[in-house]
Amino acid sequence: MFELDLRSRLPLYEQLVEKFKELIISEILKPNEQLPSVRTLSMELTMNPNTIQKSYKELELQGYIYSIKGKGSFVTPSANVVDSEKLKKIKNELAKILSEAMYMGMTKEDVLKIISELQNDKEEKQI
Repeated sequence: MFELDLRSRLPLYEQLVEKFKELIISEILKPNEQLPSVRTLSMELTMNPNTIQKSYKELELQGYIYSIKGKGSFVTPSANVVDSEKLKKIKNELAKILSEAMYMGMTKEDVLKIISELQNDKEEKQI
């Protein structure tokens, strides 16, 4: 399910958070789908359960998952994911990239075409 880099400077729990976010954003993990239990995932990854728990807590704080006591952790439907700090950071990064692209000659129409294609791809996945 995951490939974690043991030599990375990024802590394991952060790597795990990023991998889960990738799976959720790419809709490999569907809204309201249950995540593996902490115990199951820790055995599968041969990792300390506390590391998995820390990852799940971070994902919950960021709004990507929710927990039901006694049932487990589940993927939050995308309409409910709101992380204003993360959104602000993404907007800033996007503005930098768009500024560079426009400087290099990309037109507004080129940018809008890319956005349209991404939107179409997302809609096709939902069908």
